[in-house]
Amino acid sequence: MYDASLWQPSADLSILQKRAQLLKAIRAFFDAREVMEVDTQCLSLGSITDPHIEVLTSKTRSQGQDLTYYLQTSPEFAMKRLLCAGSGSIYQLGKVFRAEEIGRRHSIEFTMLEWYRVGFDHWQLMDEIQDLLSVLLDDASLTCERLSYQMAFLRHTGLDPFTATLLQLQTCAHEHTEYGLQEEDRDTLLELLFSSVVEPAIGKYVPCFIHSYPASQAALAKTHLDEKGQQVAARFELYWQGMELANGYHELTDAKEQAKRFAEDKATRQAMRLANRQFDERLIIALENGLPDCAGVALGVDRLLMLLCHKHHIAEVLPFAHARA
Repeated sequence: MYDASLWQPSADLSILQKRAQLLKAIRAFFDAREVMEVDTQCLSLGSITDPHIEVLTSKTRSQGQDLTYYLQTSPEFAMKRLLCAGSGSIYQLGKVFRAEEIGRRHSIEFTMLEWYRVGFDHWQLMDEIQDLLSVLLDDASLTCERLSYQMAFLRHTGLDPFTATLLQLQTCAHEHTEYGLQEEDRDTLLELLFSSVVEPAIGKYVPCFIHSYPASQAALAKTHLDEKGQQVAARFELYWQGMELANGYHELTDAKEQAKRFAEDKATRQAMRLANRQFDERLIIALENGLPDCAGVALGVDRLLMLLCHKHHIAEVLPFAHARA
């Protein structure tokens, strides 16, 4: 039985009007820059490799075969296939899905803005994100802060993420979270410290880009040597008022390197005893045909609207959230 009291929207109608205005403004921004809007599939026969993101699935039969479709956690792979086919710069504004715990900042279904700019690197893409935020905030003077991952870590934990010993990371993590003494994976400890210590301290007054992550956290980004000779990832994340808003890359174009990273992710999933899933090998085939040099970013629209409307729970900006869906 449905709860008869849950038929009404979870967001106030005035917020839904602001949501409509936000979507309209985003589309106008990209239209003015001649970036084409695309509308790729929500269901795919292939999935992502990331061992830290779980997906929702749908099973069906077609011509006597049992098929598993994956609800997409991001339109990234489909959009990159379009880029390989010669689409030019593109953006998508639509629903994505992640099987994660529902909470103040999380919904299993949410709206993502993702775009790819041919000929851009991640520095130029940060400039464009700042331009977009300036328009959406109606603040032409907006200047986002930029900090390297190393600088942010040193500032807020006192440790250098590139040179700290495993014991130092374990000790620091335990001091701040009561966890970590038994953890032997450096990246797990770094991510624990970043989420619990660094993230709450950055972007309090203006949006803050964190860039130059360790190469081991490159995901789908290129890597390069920084001015100190350290191998870093050409990626960034955007934080504002305690929330991660966006994750961007100077995109990896090497099909062999991408296949290698997929295989490493698969091995990690097996070691963690996570459910097996079909990775999207068509992306590798597309990359073999050539991905143009480009930078791409995914931005959480619901989280951005929360900040613009001074709301503290994602349900307050969704038409029908969680139990009302």
